[in-house]
Amino acid sequence: QVQLVESGGGLVQAGGSLRLSCAASGSIFSINVMGWYRQAPGKQRELVAATTRGGSTNYADSVKGRFTSSRDSAKNTVYLQMNSLKPEDTAVYYCSANQGSVRYWGQGTQVTVSS
Repeated sequence: QVQLVESGGGLVQAGGSLRLSCAASGSIFSINVMGWYRQAPGKQRELVAATTRGGSTNYADSVKGRFTSSRDSAKNTVYLQMNSLKPEDTAVYYCSANQGSVRYWGQGTQVTVSS
């Protein structure tokens, strides 16, 4: 079992920045991928960034060059630094962890970008 707790969401003006955090606990030794997803109202949940155990990260085209995922292994925490935010980035952001074929989710944190 893996528990994930996100924090750092909020309201920001277009062009601003936010940093999301995701603290992992439980059986974290067997996590092979950690990711960030988002879901806007009326839309499907979509991948924002995914980082493998080896440290490589893939980003959605819509956030490349603006968002950066990083991790602090000592704190078992991953971060999503979001810069140059746009109104279309407004969504609930979820942290995820893959453990074999099982995917765990955090509770989500709201990010709202005003124009």
